[in-house]
Amino acid sequence: MRASFYRNFLKRLYPTTTTKASNSIHRIRNIMSESDQSIGFDTPRLVTKKILAKLQHEGDGAVVRRGIGRSEQKLLDPFLMLDDFSVSPPAGFPDHPHRGFETVTYMLQGSITHQDFAGHKGTIHTGDVQWMTAGRGIIHSEMPAGEGAQTGLQLWINLSSQDKMIEPRYQELLSDDIKRAEKDGAEVRIIAGESMGVRSPVYTRTPTMYLDFTLKPRAQVHQNVPESWNGFVYVIEGEGVFGKPSSSPSTAHHVLVLGPGDGLSVWNRSSKPLRFVLIAGQPINEPVVQYGPFVMNTEAEIDQTIEDYHYSKNGFAMAKFWRSQ
Repeated sequence: MRASFYRNFLKRLYPTTTTKASNSIHRIRNIMSESDQSIGFDTPRLVTKKILAKLQHEGDGAVVRRGIGRSEQKLLDPFLMLDDFSVSPPAGFPDHPHRGFETVTYMLQGSITHQDFAGHKGTIHTGDVQWMTAGRGIIHSEMPAGEGAQTGLQLWINLSSQDKMIEPRYQELLSDDIKRAEKDGAEVRIIAGESMGVRSPVYTRTPTMYLDFTLKPRAQVHQNVPESWNGFVYVIEGEGVFGKPSSSPSTAHHVLVLGPGDGLSVWNRSSKPLRFVLIAGQPINEPVVQYGPFVMNTEAEIDQTIEDYHYSKNGFAMAKFWRSQ
């Protein structure tokens, strides 16, 4: 059968995740007053774009709010997608493939059971993280492991061309093992990177910062971010002021794309807690060709991936007789 047939087949499986984008990212110049600079950074990062993550259906009956990987923000090198998902039995994400990138699943509430064609199986619970490097190929399922809505965030991180065909691997962090720090009403869970002098043990093949902040009412936080990295915020709950004191507040389910700079300042001026994730990473600066769950550098590599998937070879060899239980 021809590659075009399998393209159409995958398009039906992933009708909303297909994207093709270049690595170009437009920089927006920071213009600020001297008072804005007094918060401790030479060049504070400001919000250059605000995107509401709207509800859409994915998988088999699951609902997600997609903030990165939609028309308003196709990608933010090295990040390909961010979904805020909610899934209740019997819905879920049944058997599906990946190649060429990493997925990071962070459970906010409930549990998800993962199993793949290499025999790996496990369940992550509230506060746990699974960092999966798909590399040359994985076929797996992600299904709810409890009653009611199971919620979390899933981030897709691109891999450089030299790493796209490496062997798959996993890192799993239990909630109790995730490093924490707290100062003046600001608490942070350090999934990757460093905050308040505390560093996560997670190895990130693409250098990445992933921080989960909770700010009490009237608290503030000032977080260093490597100046050459791209970054964004996703607001989980509450409302906060991001970037500079005069900014208008941002509320839950918004992605805030950050401009260049050496750090981000956040203020919670409300009477309720503010929770958000700050995610930043080193740009790969390579061409990106994405076809649903496959992310490579050229159209020819995508065609080869579709062929490999269909014929169960070159990374997908174990898929021929495998079905999740």
